[in-house]
Amino acid sequence: MPDSSAPQRVLITVNGTDRPGITASLAGIIADAGLDILDMEQVVVQGLLSLSIVMAFPGGEAAPQPVLKDLLFAAKELGVELDFTVLPEGEVSTDGTRHRSVLTLIGQGGICSAAIARVARVLADNDYNIETIQSLDQGRLSSLEMIVSTPDAAAAGRLKDTLLPVGQEYRVDVALQPDTVMRRLKRLVVFDLDSTLIQAEVIDELAREAGVEEAVRAITAQAMDGKLDFRESLRQRVAQLKGLPLDALERVYDRLPLTPGAEPLVRTLKRLGFRTAIISGGFSFFTERIQRRLGLDYAFANRLEMEHGQLTGRVEEPILDGEGKAERLEYIAESEHISLDQVIAIGDGANDLPMLHRAGLGIAFNAKPTVRDAAEHSLNQHSLDAILFLLGITQADIAQLQADASHPEEA
Repeated sequence: MPDSSAPQRVLITVNGTDRPGITASLAGIIADAGLDILDMEQVVVQGLLSLSIVMAFPGGEAAPQPVLKDLLFAAKELGVELDFTVLPEGEVSTDGTRHRSVLTLIGQGGICSAAIARVARVLADNDYNIETIQSLDQGRLSSLEMIVSTPDAAAAGRLKDTLLPVGQEYRVDVALQPDTVMRRLKRLVVFDLDSTLIQAEVIDELAREAGVEEAVRAITAQAMDGKLDFRESLRQRVAQLKGLPLDALERVYDRLPLTPGAEPLVRTLKRLGFRTAIISGGFSFFTERIQRRLGLDYAFANRLEMEHGQLTGRVEEPILDGEGKAERLEYIAESEHISLDQVIAIGDGANDLPMLHRAGLGIAFNAKPTVRDAAEHSLNQHSLDAILFLLGITQADIAQLQADASHPEEA
């Protein structure tokens, strides 16, 4: 038998052209009737409103005709369509029994409808429900954020494996993150230097200046084949640079190109209060200059030994390798009283993997396939500031931050 004492729940759905006052008017009618609002959600897309409200009537009351008539009349006056559905008896559903994730799609030239359809099908086949969808950019669809949920706690791992080939097929980056408060409370971003903040490998540029490109390339190949660890390969490559003068290092720095999007990314992060750092297996001569150029808070790297204005061919000990980079990340986080869950690490090489795994959000940026496969998240984008999409930061947010920075007296 139905429980006459249970609250009666009615779902109101409103659709139409958005304008100020619609939600206020309808919520006011519900409040004047002394009814509770149990849930509500509103989305506006291209000026079109979609509003849902769940309201509760005390158990034992007669059908809520008067307030529904008032709502229908108000909707007509407001120029929107309103419908209602009496929901089945029982407790109002909550997210407590469902596991929510944030799914972000990023495409360099836009996201085609076929990619969206395929992703939606994969979600459905894996028992995921799409709760909300938001476009993060302006003017063209190059990033979408979906809040998705499932009753299966172990589903996220399987979903990632299924979505990866879809992203590769449609040339779209796909990132799946738990929808937790820590995603929105990141406070520290750590960058690798070579092929991450800059579009170059400094050791190769130095080798070109010294005329030892082939010798350095051969040592690098040995390291990639697993015949040399990072420390030994670095020692051997630096040994080839013996006698290189200081002005050659200056020439190399002068021609190092920043990765597109690096400067706006750092500006945005700093405006949002993030701490920023470079942790590189490269050389402090370059990281310290990039640190000053971008206004970063920290820079750690290896130091080239110099005598009489020339390189000695040696690296000062201890050498900063992959594990050392992860330790520096932990050191910065501890110094700033930031938990590792609040850290973002970005890199492209195998020696970046320890710090990518240590951070709450580790991102392989334009990395080799072996590094992409080992990292939790990967981006293959032209511009480094695409990383902001993984934080749910929209282009409108960025534009507002820039406007506030241009008029600090109004901020």
